[in-house]
Amino acid sequence: MRGIPFPAVRACAAVLLVAGCGWSGTAEGDGGRAPGAPTGVMAAAGSADSVHVMWNAVPDATGIGAYEVYRGATKVTEVPGAQHMVDVTRLRPSTVYVFTVRARDTEGRLGPPSRRVRARTPALVAADRSAPTRPSRPGGRVAGSRAVRLSWGASRDDRSVVSYDVCQGGVKIHSVGGRRTAAVVTGLRPGTRYVFTVRARDAAGNLSPASAPVRLTTPGTDDGRDTAPTGFTAATHRSGGAYYIDLSWDPPAVDGIVTEYRIQLDDATATSLVWGADPPPGRAHYSFYAGTDAGTAHRVRLRARLPDGTWGGFSAERTVTMTAGDG
Repeated sequence: MRGIPFPAVRACAAVLLVAGCGWSGTAEGDGGRAPGAPTGVMAAAGSADSVHVMWNAVPDATGIGAYEVYRGATKVTEVPGAQHMVDVTRLRPSTVYVFTVRARDTEGRLGPPSRRVRARTPALVAADRSAPTRPSRPGGRVAGSRAVRLSWGASRDDRSVVSYDVCQGGVKIHSVGGRRTAAVVTGLRPGTRYVFTVRARDAAGNLSPASAPVRLTTPGTDDGRDTAPTGFTAATHRSGGAYYIDLSWDPPAVDGIVTEYRIQLDDATATSLVWGADPPPGRAHYSFYAGTDAGTAHRVRLRARLPDGTWGGFSAERTVTMTAGDG
């Protein structure tokens, strides 16, 4: 049984960019210290109607609550403070766009805009069903306990390659422009085995076959406990003659956004939960069907798919019983 409320929109791992000195000034409206301007801002077309924008994390004493992304003078989106990249969509083909990013701290103070970066979306090619060739000669090396550097040979396309998707475990975790054949991926876990592949994308969104896998292991140790959901509780209710299990938990504190969980019932996968957009803030809640038999007991736990494409540690296990009085 698999319940997926919406199509998945997954978050990518962060990119290691050249760090710079952050600016710190007065906050808008109150005299306090605002966050600095984001550095290392880059933008690259992902398709004829999307641009991938990324930046370095901004250090701040009170913590960054969110980043605001602007197209020209218009704010087009904002992402939580743990996220350092976003795909800006619904753009026009063959158009130059200018982007800036601003940090907002947890006290609500908004910092100055980053430097302006430009990206041009390619022309939309009608009836283009020809995918790029498979990226060749993929390779990589570790760059510390939480980062790797990947490289590959350029793909060919009858029109042009617009971008490359970097995937881990079948999950897209990053994207770079079509002229680049290398990427540094951060936000990884120490002591973890990774399998990366690369796929080329053209302006029409056609994807190449995946490259040969690149297998790397980050140094260090990680027992997975820091990646497990916490505060996990389970209860039941009865509705329409059937029983449902009601779960609540606090998402793991990781560098990025968690949009998918796998729920295990009696040591077997029972269902998956995938948010189609940013998950609701704070504590998460989910209910799923558990049958019609009263008196049945089940053990339940869950784990998150992390922004680096791996599965995190399991939550504590809870036991629930379908009782006739529920509901």
